[in-house]
Amino acid sequence: MAKTKTQYVCTACGHVEIKWMGRCPGCGEWNTLIEETVATTRSGPVTGTRMQPMPIESIPPQTEQRVRTGLTECDFVLGGGIVPGSLVLIGGDPGIGKSTLLLQLSQSIASQNKRVLYVSGEESASQIRLRAERLGTVHKELYVLAETDLDLVVESAAALKPDFLIIDSIQTVFRPSLTSAPGSVAQVRECTGVLLRLAKQQNIATFIVGHVTKDGAIAGPRMLEHMVDAVLYFEGERHHMYRVLRAVKNRFGSTNELAVFEMHDDGLREVSNPSLLFLSERQTVVPGSAVVAAMEGRRPLLLEVQALVAPTGFATPRRMSTGADHSRVSMLLAVLERRIGLQVQASDAYVNVAGGVRVDEPAVDLGIALALVSSHRDRPLARGDLYIGEVGLTGEVRTVTRLSERLREAQKLGFARCFVPAGQSLAETFSGLEVIQVKSLQDAIQLAF
Repeated sequence: MAKTKTQYVCTACGHVEIKWMGRCPGCGEWNTLIEETVATTRSGPVTGTRMQPMPIESIPPQTEQRVRTGLTECDFVLGGGIVPGSLVLIGGDPGIGKSTLLLQLSQSIASQNKRVLYVSGEESASQIRLRAERLGTVHKELYVLAETDLDLVVESAAALKPDFLIIDSIQTVFRPSLTSAPGSVAQVRECTGVLLRLAKQQNIATFIVGHVTKDGAIAGPRMLEHMVDAVLYFEGERHHMYRVLRAVKNRFGSTNELAVFEMHDDGLREVSNPSLLFLSERQTVVPGSAVVAAMEGRRPLLLEVQALVAPTGFATPRRMSTGADHSRVSMLLAVLERRIGLQVQASDAYVNVAGGVRVDEPAVDLGIALALVSSHRDRPLARGDLYIGEVGLTGEVRTVTRLSERLREAQKLGFARCFVPAGQSLAETFSGLEVIQVKSLQDAIQLAF
């Protein structure tokens, strides 16, 4: 006999409590416990066949037969293509282009004589056809299903036997056997589990779209990201044409890889050289502009950092940053004031990474600091200079990882000088690129100006 009970589940981490609490004991978030009604059944011991332990040497190896997506940059992020039977979660802000990207991937895969099933719980079939005509992605092997009942979706997938399945989105589908509303923690967890079993048993590569919260994290329990094989984030400013596809988890490849796309009326276009694109609009000689080299996975990115230091009209000066870590910018301002003597206590400071890209690695500290000094002194830096290094609290310039890859990217784009940490040795030389090693922020400022 099934019994019903009420429990409170945290929407951030999935922690379960029998009574409501203002703060979740699992993750510490406030006002995240929501009420859910669940049905419980009593059952006896489970009987059946059991898998026996076996030596790992006796397990036959399997080779990955990856499916190319037709987009080179997307293959790069996925580690070489889509692995059959994998479950991939993609998240992003509303209207950023997730459905556009997946529809283009569907057309590319269908062009390889592979069957694709596109399941939408947010749009009707006619709306998807209208968008597909605009993007030029209409194909006979691309099937569309506008359905939110996951049991019916599984039945359709079993009958159609697609090679590629897309669920748009996981928050809109539901299982009728659960009393919870679509998008709740229980529904998202259960639906993801069903799709995971479907992908592994039927060897169907599955992409599921996940909504994001106001903090940018994928909505639903945190364990959702642990269940899938790969987690991709589609990012970008809605007022910029650039979109960034970033991998934060990948069981079949490296993490933190990045691909850049341009959004146009006819869909997304790949950007094969992101560094050249981000630096294309840089002005010749302007105070407060510096170029840094950031690593996104295995790919070096050369980005323009802009800084503006101006007298404040308030009692407390403003500190704002876009695309850079606000805490590190505040730390760099404190180091400049204490170690260099830069008087910024009565000035507003603004830092922006051009192009709508966000970087958070410490290797861009030296470039941000030089851009702030350049704006404060109203003296431009040399156009052909590049800055790489982490700045410590004592003003020293510390070593960074993968310096050679960053320098090769700078050499390829024609930079003349590169400021690097003095404690880092280089195993190769770079013709046409002068590498200047600096021990401290003070040394870098003297040589740069």
